[in-house]
Amino acid sequence: MFYKLKFFSPWVALSILIFCIFASPIFIVLVSLFGDYSNNWIHLYNYVLGGYIYNSFFLILGVSFISLVLGIGSAWLITNYNFFGKNFFDWALILPLAVPPYILAYTFTGLFDSYGTANNLIRELFVLDPSYIFFPNVRNIYGAIIVFSFTLYPYIYLATRIAFLNQSKSLREVGETLGLSKLGVFFKLTLPMIRPAIIGGLMLVIMETLSDFGAVEHFALQTFTTGIFRTWYGMYDLQTAMQLSSLLLIFITFFLVLERYSRKNVSYTSGSPTYGKIEGKQLVGGKNFLCFLFCLLPLMIGFILPISELTNWALNYKLDFFDESFIKNSLNTIYLALIAAFLCSSIALIINFSGRIQRNKFFGFLSSSLSLGYGLPGIILAIGIMQLFIFLDNYIIFLNFVFTGSILGLLIAYVIKAYALANTSIESGYIRISPYMEDIAKTLTASNFKILLQVHLPLLKTSFLTSALLVISEVIKELPATLILRPFNFDTLAVSTYIYASEERMFEAAAPSIAIVLVGLIPIYFLTKAIRSSRPGKEN
Repeated sequence: MFYKLKFFSPWVALSILIFCIFASPIFIVLVSLFGDYSNNWIHLYNYVLGGYIYNSFFLILGVSFISLVLGIGSAWLITNYNFFGKNFFDWALILPLAVPPYILAYTFTGLFDSYGTANNLIRELFVLDPSYIFFPNVRNIYGAIIVFSFTLYPYIYLATRIAFLNQSKSLREVGETLGLSKLGVFFKLTLPMIRPAIIGGLMLVIMETLSDFGAVEHFALQTFTTGIFRTWYGMYDLQTAMQLSSLLLIFITFFLVLERYSRKNVSYTSGSPTYGKIEGKQLVGGKNFLCFLFCLLPLMIGFILPISELTNWALNYKLDFFDESFIKNSLNTIYLALIAAFLCSSIALIINFSGRIQRNKFFGFLSSSLSLGYGLPGIILAIGIMQLFIFLDNYIIFLNFVFTGSILGLLIAYVIKAYALANTSIESGYIRISPYMEDIAKTLTASNFKILLQVHLPLLKTSFLTSALLVISEVIKELPATLILRPFNFDTLAVSTYIYASEERMFEAAAPSIAIVLVGLIPIYFLTKAIRSSRPGKEN
């Protein structure tokens, strides 16, 4: 793999340089485990580390269970049954993905607090005592489990829905011939065969849950991310914060390795599959209503309720929606998102192009390694980048540039987090381009640079634009890395939402929250197209 590389090629050198730049923050975080351990670490180890592990693990278990039930259950019902609202739920069940967990957490507290909208409504409807509280307090780990489950289940729904659509029709027919009921086919045949899709979606849910800061901090939960933030900003101990980050990074890596090892040497394909359109069974009466209710519940809690409450706050309590602060933060967000989208998409293009012209698996390794950054918590990236910049400021003084506190740190974090999204779009675009095209261009003495600009780029315009839009959506929602790495007096929509919510100024948080959700709807459009274009193959 490596010995065939032309190391003096500028494309190879550029790809390796990009990889080293973006891998160095992660390496720095891991190296901290071999450094000195302070008294703060001893205090954390003796008194709170066990709580961080327990709460994080309990949170993962609860979120995983509910997300699996919602995601797999709704995908199975929509694939195999016809009921009222099926065509609507087919795409609408993805909408909660546009709502970041921290925004749902903020709206949940506004809805279900002691004197929130829901409790006030109950008291007014039934003429109850003003001190009467119907809905319990949601600022606890159980409330956090609900928030994460109803915003992250679409990851599992998307993966399993596409897997169900592309599953062999003969598999189900054989199961039914052998006397299995619909439930028997589901549990004994269908579910085991789509295990990679389920585990893939579940890994995204777990990584998003572990990496979140805004929601768990708002609910005052002691998890790894809140512990890292408090160690750094409360104890002013960067070294201990890095060591905590290393443990979280190892924790996430363990899940990824376990998942890949568990399906090693196991086949999930049918020997002679027959694909065809799945004819759903028509449901009537109570079963029809129950299926409708099951699909409506996650959509109601994960999207309709928060959007309704945010709109209510924005229009009825905060009429100066487009004030100076909102416009300034929006411009900062757009400015960062556009630069990050261009950089991320360009880097994905360069690495995929280098692999294309070199025809070496080494670039696949580079791309896969960088794609793992999507699963890294923003707070870990922020700590690694901050430590890298401190080193550069101390030892590379001839540049006359201060790295710490600059926009550059944010851009590096965004590129690491969003590279997987950009790479998926660019890679899928390259699959549709015949490798003979660059061979023909080379016979016409075209350089590699000309092939990229004049042959590949025009053919990849749609993929490049899709990549940029997906990165923009991810950047606008990112909170922990932005909160830590932003320059002084530089706020984005996510940061302003967090600041307002942390100060219990929920009405002011409505405007930036709505803007974030609206931008988050952009990738939903492309995801919906992906599901609709997923065909079961030729009917037999």
